[in-house]
Amino acid sequence: MVKHQPLQVYEKQVFLSFVTGVYGWRWKRYQRSQDDSSRWECSWFIILCSSFLLLLFWAYFWVVAQNDINEFNMSVYNHSGHWSDETIPLLASTTIGFTYITFLMVLAFFHISLGQQLNLYWVHKIGVLATLLTTISGIVSVEELWKDEWHILVVSLQSTAPFLHIGALTSFTAISWLIAGYVVRRDRSTFQVMVLIVYALLLLALYLAPLTFTCPCIMDRHSLTHRPEVIGRRGAPMLAPENTLVSFNRALQHGVSSLEADVSISVDGVPFLMRDSTLRRTTDVSKVFPSKQYDEASSFNWTEIRSLNAGQWFLESDPYWTAKTLTSRDRTRIANQTVCSLVEMLRLASRANSSAVLDIRRPPPDHPRHRSWFMDTLWAVQKAGISKERVTWTPDTDRGRVRGLQQGTNEKLSIKEIRQRGITSLNLHYSEANHEDIEEYLANNVSVTVYPVNEPWLYSILWCSGVHSVSSDAPQVLRKVPYPIWLMSHHAFNFIWITSDLVSLSVVIGIFCYQKWKMSGMQNYNPEQIMLSAVTRRTSREVNVMKEKLIFSEINNGVGSAEELSLYPENGFARYSHGGHRH
Repeated sequence: MVKHQPLQVYEKQVFLSFVTGVYGWRWKRYQRSQDDSSRWECSWFIILCSSFLLLLFWAYFWVVAQNDINEFNMSVYNHSGHWSDETIPLLASTTIGFTYITFLMVLAFFHISLGQQLNLYWVHKIGVLATLLTTISGIVSVEELWKDEWHILVVSLQSTAPFLHIGALTSFTAISWLIAGYVVRRDRSTFQVMVLIVYALLLLALYLAPLTFTCPCIMDRHSLTHRPEVIGRRGAPMLAPENTLVSFNRALQHGVSSLEADVSISVDGVPFLMRDSTLRRTTDVSKVFPSKQYDEASSFNWTEIRSLNAGQWFLESDPYWTAKTLTSRDRTRIANQTVCSLVEMLRLASRANSSAVLDIRRPPPDHPRHRSWFMDTLWAVQKAGISKERVTWTPDTDRGRVRGLQQGTNEKLSIKEIRQRGITSLNLHYSEANHEDIEEYLANNVSVTVYPVNEPWLYSILWCSGVHSVSSDAPQVLRKVPYPIWLMSHHAFNFIWITSDLVSLSVVIGIFCYQKWKMSGMQNYNPEQIMLSAVTRRTSREVNVMKEKLIFSEINNGVGSAEELSLYPENGFARYSHGGHRH
């Protein structure tokens, strides 16, 4: 008597093979399992999720930090003494790491939705750890070299919060499918209840998050003030070397209302324009005066300073990645630039009917012009022939000797201090210029200038806040912003907020109800009925092989103890007939 075993033929599941193969290197069918994942693999999934969230934060930081990304290189230069573009490896590693971790996250969620075990391949585990450690080291480096830049995250939320809220709401609503599938199981555990409670609390917090938003651009259109004036900060340093005549000319060509410059005083009393305390970064002093390259910029006389080239460094280091866009004529002109004197810059501003903002660095106590620096600067203003009313003077010192000049300050002062000092304008870093303070200053007739402002999103929120002017390294960019990039009334914002919350809540409730109904329906059928009904619904054209789990060894329903199997290859079905078996 021969007992025939059923013929087993399996469907090719290409998508499932790809998911389990790439994620866990389980390409074979027998390597896959629908059992619960081990605690070890669940721990790796948590590490993967943590890496994704940290990289998401890190990538967002660098997106908004583009506003003053050159300041990071300046911080590195001030610490190391050597100029290099350190943002390239940071941005490249962030992009690669975020793409890689996001891909693994997608595969992990596919595993969960398909009911497969989370078995992360050991190569991916090494990759996740390496990416996580690299990101942490990058965050530590920023904390040491550029910790003030973290403020950009808070400032950016004034512009991005409504859109981040919609994105987070969409993500949490989509995750509800996995959460519902996990918590509606028949065997309820304490951990499942905790997962449900945490998810519900996070979802509730997300629904109420807009109550904490302070977005200046959520306002009525008729309340929008005039467009803030743009001040060329050191000219147009993205298009030409900073604090040079060609840079100031390019800024004027792009419609700036004022020119801002950093002023130092030479040993023979000539005010000149230089941002750094030394001449190493922006001149060829290391070639012309190698023994004095580390000396203070103000320790040189004007003849020595004038002999230096102040443009070739821009073409060589390309600090803003714009040198390749220059024409050959512009490159030749830039290569021949020298250090600009204050008189030259003020004469250019006077001819263009523009204003000037002077940030003066007072010489050290042992400098021969330490006591006369004020008169040296005032002499340069008079020699240039520019109206004193068009010159703003910082720092806030020697107020009694200033006659006719506008005097401002770079300090954030209270209204009381401003009135006591008689200050009419403030020059504030964007991290210090919050919406409430700006409103208070404007209400007391204090002009506010914010720096540096190089991105349209920051320019837009400051425009909505009502600032009078911004100081920018990129006037060519802000010139293309004729209107805030987004403006929304309070009624429109409230409608979008409430509607999106209600839609999300309805979808989440619907998903939980569907998962509950689906689970209860599956419990009303035994496995044989499910498999047999699945086979009978398939047409002969669609079914080419047996279902993977349609395996019958015996059917003890009183029909018989043996089976006779016949296979009809012409239609792809395996047919079972009951009866005795013959030799």
